[in-house]
Amino acid sequence: MRGAAARRMVGDMETNVTEIASDIYRLSTWVPDVAPPAGFTFNQFLVVADEPLLFHTGHRQMFPLVSEAVSRIIPVEDVRWLTFGHVEADECGSMNTWLEAAPRSQVAHGALGCMVSLDDLCDRPPRPLAHGEVLDLGGKRVRHLDTPHVPHGWEARVLFEETTGTLLCGDLFTQLGNGEALTTGDIVEPAVEGELLFHASSLAPSTAVTIAGLADLEPTTLALMHGPSFAGDCKAALRDLAGAYDERFLAGSSA
Repeated sequence: MRGAAARRMVGDMETNVTEIASDIYRLSTWVPDVAPPAGFTFNQFLVVADEPLLFHTGHRQMFPLVSEAVSRIIPVEDVRWLTFGHVEADECGSMNTWLEAAPRSQVAHGALGCMVSLDDLCDRPPRPLAHGEVLDLGGKRVRHLDTPHVPHGWEARVLFEETTGTLLCGDLFTQLGNGEALTTGDIVEPAVEGELLFHASSLAPSTAVTIAGLADLEPTTLALMHGPSFAGDCKAALRDLAGAYDERFLAGSSA
């Protein structure tokens, strides 16, 4: 459904750019055809450094929008690292187009994701990362953290930008609508409503534990792929989301 909407609407959509932390930019495209009437945002994040990093490449059909948004900040060919939360069209559908557009670029993902999918899918060999490994971008440092099946996908992971305290959350906290780019309001209840609609998360005994464990990073900004970025009490938001999964989903309740 989401890919079809991207194909239909790409000609009419626009991608907005907002700096959510120092030299970290949110590139956001609202697609009204997904879960109308509220619609759905698809967000990428550009980390500007000596070796710029893009978290999420976007759908293949959305490459013109996303690359144009990147070009407002840095030359597209300067992108060095292509990263994403897990292997899914909205996260990495245009990765090979990016590999062509940015000749020095390389996909970097967890070792498991490289072995299972990306060694075959990428036009250039990807860089496998161990759990906890840090990529020094020159002025920014991103730590790779494996989160298997959280929120979904065996190869799922998040990235933590250490100098700004920004957690690149992937599909965690997924919600509907096209609100403000950066909020201090509630992101937990909208995420619960989104889960009740999409049923997208893998539910396992480790789900809530993994989400709550991310609070130990003490992030100051949460960069959501589908929804606003968050600059409130990030530790509490992660623990509250973990609690919601524990109480409402892992217990089998749909209330």
